[in-house]
Amino acid sequence: MQKIRKHPILILLIINLLIGLFTFRDYGLSWDEPLYYDYGQASEYAYSIPARLNGTFDLEKSFGASASDHVTRGPAYLVIAGQFQNLLEFFGLDMASAWHLTNFITFQIGLIFFYKFIRRWLDRWPATVSTAFFAFQPVLWQHAFMNPKDMPFAVFMLISITLGFRMVDVWNEGSPTPSKIFTTSIIPAILLGLTTAIRFIGPYAVVLIGLYFLTTKNWKAIWGFIPYGVIALITMYSFWPFLWPDPIGRFIFVLNAMANAPADLKILFMGVLYPAYELPRRYFLTLLTYTLTEPTWLLFIIGSFIALKKAFQESKDRAKLGITFIWFAFVISALIIVNPPNSDGYRHYLFMLPPVFVFAGFAINEAFTRLQNVWSKAAFSSAILLPAILANIALHPYQYAYYNTFAGGTDKAFRQYETDYWLTCYREAVMEFEKSAPDDAQLFVKREPYIADYYASANIHIRDYRSDLKDLTTGDYVLINSRSNDDEKTLRDAPVVLEVKRGDAVFCVIKKVP
Repeated sequence: MQKIRKHPILILLIINLLIGLFTFRDYGLSWDEPLYYDYGQASEYAYSIPARLNGTFDLEKSFGASASDHVTRGPAYLVIAGQFQNLLEFFGLDMASAWHLTNFITFQIGLIFFYKFIRRWLDRWPATVSTAFFAFQPVLWQHAFMNPKDMPFAVFMLISITLGFRMVDVWNEGSPTPSKIFTTSIIPAILLGLTTAIRFIGPYAVVLIGLYFLTTKNWKAIWGFIPYGVIALITMYSFWPFLWPDPIGRFIFVLNAMANAPADLKILFMGVLYPAYELPRRYFLTLLTYTLTEPTWLLFIIGSFIALKKAFQESKDRAKLGITFIWFAFVISALIIVNPPNSDGYRHYLFMLPPVFVFAGFAINEAFTRLQNVWSKAAFSSAILLPAILANIALHPYQYAYYNTFAGGTDKAFRQYETDYWLTCYREAVMEFEKSAPDDAQLFVKREPYIADYYASANIHIRDYRSDLKDLTTGDYVLINSRSNDDEKTLRDAPVVLEVKRGDAVFCVIKKVP
């Protein structure tokens, strides 16, 4: 008990893990998961010693079945976390559930570093409540399970920045010896390399860390960035097999490929279907306003003023606070100004969110300072956490479809904005359909049939609606998702025999061909 009082973050982690252990099987595979996991599994072949010894090694085999989609992202997370996922499968979990639990545990590691980051300024209990406020956000909660791309990258980015700031602090303590500068750069460098070997924009962490270093004016330690950079590059290269034949040329290829990534999807935004490259500039700000819980931006604004006051009063905090603000402000400003093609909300940019909750934490800390007793602090904590908790319960396991009351809630946002854009409803749809499906039922799936196939028994034959449409006959069934309101456009007159919904928001339907 003494340890828990000293480290209340342990209470949050225990609660999260207990919830995760009871619910991780409920989350369906998302659109990107199966092929991405296949890429990770194939990447392990790149480290095969027997294949090299017997002369059969072929690097192309390590890119998996979706090389054109995934080699532009390094497989570092998949290779490392995949070892734990393999262990979970060994003990009886299916592939999807094992990965979802692995991803969720990775998110908990990220929460530890978020807590460590804000403890620079916040007391233990306000820091714990701030971490819970961050963790319980519905949009983050589900992504923590079923998003092996963007959430792990956000976690590794957070860890890289936290360790990088600490590295600079150590360099600035007195007169560190060359050996201390070198040794303190090793772990932060490895994390930076891994972060970049998950997604090519990992060096954004270096920009922030470098800015912080410049504010210290400790020029005698600047050489520490040499081993830091070298170790990071070696780590990145080691965990990204696609780069091995031509590191510079292929990294440039990655930059070009990501800058010119095709965007052929249409996005539902404010009731209008936009091509991904024609979204209004207000897209990101609108979604950030509507998909984080109601207290978020009020706490952020109040906390920012408190942090600004603190920065003026205590010069030692000025640089860290300013750069933490830049962490978020630069990314959101770039998104508004450049207005890049986009899909799936702001999931690609989850790494920009921690600073929002850091500054919200200043407001939470101030409230704890002003409130006089434990009960008032508990009431305040409950008030700011309750919107997220209630939404997570009501929408489970589709929390990322959450819209707050400013948007009228998820019920009103439905048909106006995307909800279950990654088709995670297929799991529930197929499993419910099996309860009443006739023998040898043919279930045609409008998009990504491999997700439905993962959950289907031998009694249900999964077909691709788009490629096998000619075989569709009376009495067959069609699974359609509501992304872009597709369920309204497909087989308009066919009766709906099954809906997957929460409240009035329908995520996918199964229709019977008349």
